[in-house]
Amino acid sequence: MQPTEKQASSLSSKLHALVRLSRWQQHVPYTVPLVLIGALVAVHHTGVSLDWRLLFVTLANILAMAFAFMVNDVVDAPDDMRDPIKAQKNVIAQGILTIRESVFVLVLVVILSAVLFALGGWGSFIFGASTLILSYLYSVPPVRLKARPLVDILSHVLMLSALILLSGYVLYDARLDAVWALAFGVAFASAYGQFYNQLSDFTVDKQAGLSNTAILVGERNTRYLMGLSGLLTLVCIGIAIWQGVFPAWLIWVLLSAVVIVSIFDWQQDMRGNPSDASGTVQQPILLVANIVAFVWLIVALGLVPTS
Repeated sequence: MQPTEKQASSLSSKLHALVRLSRWQQHVPYTVPLVLIGALVAVHHTGVSLDWRLLFVTLANILAMAFAFMVNDVVDAPDDMRDPIKAQKNVIAQGILTIRESVFVLVLVVILSAVLFALGGWGSFIFGASTLILSYLYSVPPVRLKARPLVDILSHVLMLSALILLSGYVLYDARLDAVWALAFGVAFASAYGQFYNQLSDFTVDKQAGLSNTAILVGERNTRYLMGLSGLLTLVCIGIAIWQGVFPAWLIWVLLSAVVIVSIFDWQQDMRGNPSDASGTVQQPILLVANIVAFVWLIVALGLVPTS
């Protein structure tokens, strides 16, 4: 029996809502380059060749990040229903998807992500499973790590940066001695972003009674921590360059990418909100990271020679 026009429209709206629920625009721009760079650093260090496992683990991480954002919206849906502004961003709060439907999809996403991580080997599975577990604990009561000072930052930098990078790296190198500085660098960069987000939401979160690191230490100290995180990011990336983690020719790709992104006028942060300099650096930095990662990938696959 053919579905009616109304049923087809309903199915289409739900599929569109699931895409919105995944919030892929917010995490794919950093997830993909982190996995690629992690794997490419290992290949550069060991001399092995890339294989199909990289595709599996990249897709696994995208699904894991989608799970993290979806779980957050499922848990927050009852509260978001009371706020017209927040409800506009939450398809469950809008009534387009039910919590039951969303939970069913969450289970499928977790299973598929775990299977794809397993196809990458034990190392990737361990780091990937850690990401999935943290993503759940980050939002779901009674643990709800995002509402616990200090732990909120630590869990954020692990599941949204370091573990992603390492899941790609261990595909081709079980030892982590060549990647530790880079892993710390991306973790501090993630901390910078999280401190920025907490400052942006400081007033709203305080009124809602949320307890996080920014509210614990105050706005002024959070700005200091954000600046320190940015500084430590540069120090760690500098150490990684000094260690020879990246091929020498990549510096020209980096400089070219910086020139390209500097042509454009950046006025928004990663969430699309107007921002000052501390937030507007997010999008161009991610664009540079993507350019570097994909050029490096093309070269590593032998599609473009470097000499």
